[in-house]
Amino acid sequence: MSWGRPRSLQARQLLGASLGLVAFLALAGYALDRAFLDTAESNLRQRLRSYALAYADSEFARDGTFIPPYTSPDPRFDRPGSGLYAEVVLADGQHWDSASSVGPMLPPADMLGAREEVFERQLPITEISGEIGEVYRYGRGLVYASGDDPTAEVPYTVYILEDTTALSRQVEVFRAALWRYLGGAGLILLLLQAVILRWSLLPLRRVITELKRVQRGLASRMSERHPRELEPLAESINAFIESERQNLDQQRNTLADLAHSLKTPLAVLRARLDDNAPEAELRDEVDAQLRRMNDLVSYQLARAASGGHTLFAAPVDVEPHAEELVRSLEKVYAGKGVLCEFDVAEGVQFLGEPGDLQELLGNLLENAFKWAKSRVLLTVKPGETAPNRRPGLMIAVDDDGPGIPPEKVALVLQRGVRGDERVQGHGIGLSIVQDLVHGYRGTLDVRKSDELGGARFEVQLPPRL
Repeated sequence: MSWGRPRSLQARQLLGASLGLVAFLALAGYALDRAFLDTAESNLRQRLRSYALAYADSEFARDGTFIPPYTSPDPRFDRPGSGLYAEVVLADGQHWDSASSVGPMLPPADMLGAREEVFERQLPITEISGEIGEVYRYGRGLVYASGDDPTAEVPYTVYILEDTTALSRQVEVFRAALWRYLGGAGLILLLLQAVILRWSLLPLRRVITELKRVQRGLASRMSERHPRELEPLAESINAFIESERQNLDQQRNTLADLAHSLKTPLAVLRARLDDNAPEAELRDEVDAQLRRMNDLVSYQLARAASGGHTLFAAPVDVEPHAEELVRSLEKVYAGKGVLCEFDVAEGVQFLGEPGDLQELLGNLLENAFKWAKSRVLLTVKPGETAPNRRPGLMIAVDDDGPGIPPEKVALVLQRGVRGDERVQGHGIGLSIVQDLVHGYRGTLDVRKSDELGGARFEVQLPPRL
């Protein structure tokens, strides 16, 4: 099932950031709207409370009649239907209404206890025009005590009511301004996000451009000037390019070396055929040259197989391979009674192809078994470490044989020398080891063994990606 072409990273990030920004602005707008409404209602309540306290300073006549203040706390109390109303409820069911209450039908009011307060929202009211409106109402319970007779207390309740129209209009104006400004800020932030995303993705575009240049042959590798997050990617790509280039060069060199090496045996055979040599002599010559060519082909194929597919290989446990090789060699050299000791770190691994590990250990161990008197020591330990890379590896094989004179070490490890030109007892195996170590960018050190007194072949492989 096809889902179409995946969105680009920039589109994904812009979409995600836009959704997050819209959600944030919506939540911020809602929070600001609620905060403004709560603040406006709190201010309204304080204003209505101050009006109620102004009426609380009023007097009562001897017959209990409520005497309002000479001057109203707000002129709207004196204008019928103004939207601001005052009402005083007495204990005997009587009540006093401000002049503004003439006409509208106010909601019923009850007596409150002394010092009791209430604040009610959106109570229904019938306006002078007959339309249904809503009011906020604040009530406060009070007790009047006459100075002439302190024991004669008159409980009463003051209610102040205000139409919701003014507050609703303020809220509407605030909301219009709020969403207008938030919408403008959102558009600016979206544009800014798009610019920032485009700027932040420039390094990725630069990587793509460099890869295209490498593909077209305009560049041999990627540059090293990249952000810290992209450095491992650039290093891996450069290592892959270098590995592939080395593999291609090695294949070409192997074919060239093989062709060059086979020229001499073929030329010898052709010469013997042209000389009409006796059949027995010709048979011996053919047999010798065929063995020689077989050794050459095996050697070159081993070199070709050892150099490829070593990048990003899975770790290989060293100890099982070493044990298998030692068991085979002990059967081959059973007559010598050679004992192989292990000094292998627990869990140590080889970062490469299993075949390369077999070639490396096999040739080193076979060489040691061939020249040892009775003892061989295999040492495998983790090597050097480096940031963002897997640790290297140290492999050493010691024997108690005659050893190798220092002046002959270079000859033993000389590259490109055919098998029949090598030092006695050291076949093409050491050359394969040398090529393998170079392929893994490691080092091979040959010196006298301090532990056993013979030769010590020590391989150091560097940390890998």
